[in-house]
Amino acid sequence: MRTVALTQAAARFTTHLVFRINYDEFFDKCSLPDTLNSWFLIAQLHVWMCLVRMRQEGREGKFMCHYIVHSMWEDVDQRSKIMGIDAVQRKEAMKAMTETFYGAIFGYDEGILSDDCVLAAALWRNLFSRQCEDPRQLELMVEYVRKQMQFIDALDGEDLLLTGEVKWRPLLEENAQSILKVVSPTYNDTGL
Repeated sequence: MRTVALTQAAARFTTHLVFRINYDEFFDKCSLPDTLNSWFLIAQLHVWMCLVRMRQEGREGKFMCHYIVHSMWEDVDQRSKIMGIDAVQRKEAMKAMTETFYGAIFGYDEGILSDDCVLAAALWRNLFSRQCEDPRQLELMVEYVRKQMQFIDALDGEDLLLTGEVKWRPLLEENAQSILKVVSPTYNDTGL
């Protein structure tokens, strides 16, 4: 029974992951062209953030990670068919995107565990394809990734596993600090 619930939650998770992103805002604020590849690079970043969060949920999280990645590739394939990309070009594009995906995962993992300079370098290489001339765009994306990670890390893991509900903070916010949750101090028996 739990597997059925996880599969349904994973399907919702994937749908929310892809369709709740304001791609046009990313295209505009990051000067990315409105192409399948740019869509993929933005989706890939969000998939990675979800994978980081789901890896914290043990075996069930690993199941979700597998489903999320599988669904992402199905979505890429469907979008490329809709765009009229022929089978040979689609196969070549999928191969290149697969290499990009696994390289980006490694770079983003290193960036999130390091400082903002390392994360900015990963974003420059992967999201911007080494084409970002405006450091404010990199700064915006570093802030975005950090606030998203903080936000989804604070979500209850059991709720994520059972509902598949993931929401994204806006790219631009007046007061990004509003997402911070105040952590109540935990005291031991002696009040410390």
